[in-house]
Amino acid sequence: MNEHNRLTAEENRAFYRMAIALVIPMALQNLINVGVTTADVVMLGKVGETALSGASLAGQVQFIMNLIFFGLTSGASVLTAQYWGKQDVRTIEKVFGISMCISLGIGVVFLAAAQVFPRQLMYAFSSEEPVIREGISYLRIVSWSYLPVAFTMIYLNLMRSVERVVVATWTYFASLIINIIGNGILIFGMFGAPAMGVRGAAYATLFARIVELVIVVLYIKWKGNPISLHFKDFVRFDRLLLKDFVVFSSPVVANELMWGLGMSANAAIIGHLGSAAVAANSVAQVSRQLIMVIGFGLAAATSVMIGKVIGEQKLRLAEAYARKFVWLSVGITLAAATGLFLCRGFISGSMTISDQAKDYLNFMLFVVCYYAIFQSYNTTLVVGVFRAGGDTRIGFFVDVIGMWCFSIFLGAVTAFWLHWGVKAVFVVLLSDEIVKIPITTWRYRKKLWLRNVTREIET
Repeated sequence: MNEHNRLTAEENRAFYRMAIALVIPMALQNLINVGVTTADVVMLGKVGETALSGASLAGQVQFIMNLIFFGLTSGASVLTAQYWGKQDVRTIEKVFGISMCISLGIGVVFLAAAQVFPRQLMYAFSSEEPVIREGISYLRIVSWSYLPVAFTMIYLNLMRSVERVVVATWTYFASLIINIIGNGILIFGMFGAPAMGVRGAAYATLFARIVELVIVVLYIKWKGNPISLHFKDFVRFDRLLLKDFVVFSSPVVANELMWGLGMSANAAIIGHLGSAAVAANSVAQVSRQLIMVIGFGLAAATSVMIGKVIGEQKLRLAEAYARKFVWLSVGITLAAATGLFLCRGFISGSMTISDQAKDYLNFMLFVVCYYAIFQSYNTTLVVGVFRAGGDTRIGFFVDVIGMWCFSIFLGAVTAFWLHWGVKAVFVVLLSDEIVKIPITTWRYRKKLWLRNVTREIET
């Protein structure tokens, strides 16, 4: 390592103190969020393959919406993290107002689409009528949670950038408990309730999202909260700040949307290969999310810590932090992937799915293990390092090349033209992260992300 970028012993201790304080709550949040999805997958897996496939594919609609929200907050956090380094709280509140206004509008659009065009949305992911029917039942109910999600997800994600992460952990933990209890009662008809199957899973998710909203509203009113929401910030925007918001958020939203549409395209390709493939892929993707919970937490912490020190004009620390976070993310994900590899037989054996689906699942879990390591490396750089310094356009570029020009294109060709088997198609679809590595590594070494993007904003 370059001696100039080496941390002193005191700086090294400070790094790990801050990293642990951020990563553990963020990893727990990711784990809890995945736990909500896992609860649906495990419990609906007990109901049957069709119910599991329908709910999983219907969930792709919210998946795309959530990625747009994540893009908004990731772009906004470029500003909020650096302004937090300057301790400019009033400007941060203005960024919150802009983000909230846009996110609520997006939530309304997705809610309307799910209520008016549910069949058309489901048909994009499957051609099997039983799966489509189950998906429509799930989508019509769960889409009412989109507005609470539009508010709570934006608020809690932006609170991360000002080093307030515990509130999100407790909020999502409460949501997980409500979701699990609701699933048990409403899916299987416990305690005298009717057994509602996939509709019960949708209602349980809706109730959980309402609980999240209530907790967040109470937290906003708490006097110890450093960030307040002002109605005027929702309707009147600072022009320079809005310009910066658009400059940094637009590429990130486009990036997340392209990535999300790419993941949905993968699901659509798999969806047209049969319900056994869909059921196996549903479990495999949840497993991937589980082994990535710390990796995603590290990427988020990377963005916060590097953004803050850049805002403090400590560029040497930013560069040293970036190097440390990359090595940490790869090492931890490697350990998690090894654990999944050892447990893959137990996972497939615990699901009530066909023997063919179990065979697909065992293979998919093996592919997910090595895929996650490459994903962790790229995510730490793109979502953490690059975005922290305002280098937000590169993510869009690498996803267009890696996913759309390579893995998705070749996946569609191998599935629908060459008629390869499910396993071969799955390998092709999960090859994008390998293609991205040379590009992200080159960009990291160029150091274009080492820049302060803050202004002096009138209050």
